[in-house]
Amino acid sequence: MKLDRIDRKILDVLQQDGRIANADLAEKVGLSASACLRRMRALEESGIIDRYVALLDQRKLGRRMDVFVEISLVGQSNEVLEDFERAVTRSAEIMECYLMAGDADYMLRVTAADPNDFERIHREHLARLPGVLRMKSSFAIRPIVRKTAFPMRDPKD
Repeated sequence: MKLDRIDRKILDVLQQDGRIANADLAEKVGLSASACLRRMRALEESGIIDRYVALLDQRKLGRRMDVFVEISLVGQSNEVLEDFERAVTRSAEIMECYLMAGDADYMLRVTAADPNDFERIHREHLARLPGVLRMKSSFAIRPIVRKTAFPMRDPKD
């Protein structure tokens, strides 16, 4: 789906407030309510809008630590990679997982309440992941930038 200026504006507003009423969204982007709803449905059906979620404040939930964990696996076979990825997907404690190029095979982001909680997560979740050869954990001191919204510029600009 090719995005025009109005589609990008809709996406920009929704990234700031996913619960905005259709009538208010339509007014902000300069469309009628029915035209705005049609565009929203097209964005949803195309998969550009993946889903709607609530963003929670992890610190207010007591998860004050971000820990980045580099994982190196015992091998690169499809079976080893698939087993690891299935296990990571099932762990509620692992917030993000990326397949990497470079020294580590994967990079995980885990949140924890404190070092003792991370020790529990390490023991109960990370140490049980299949195919792990080596793990290296780095504790973030504090976030500087954490964004959830993509820039909605026209790529031609």
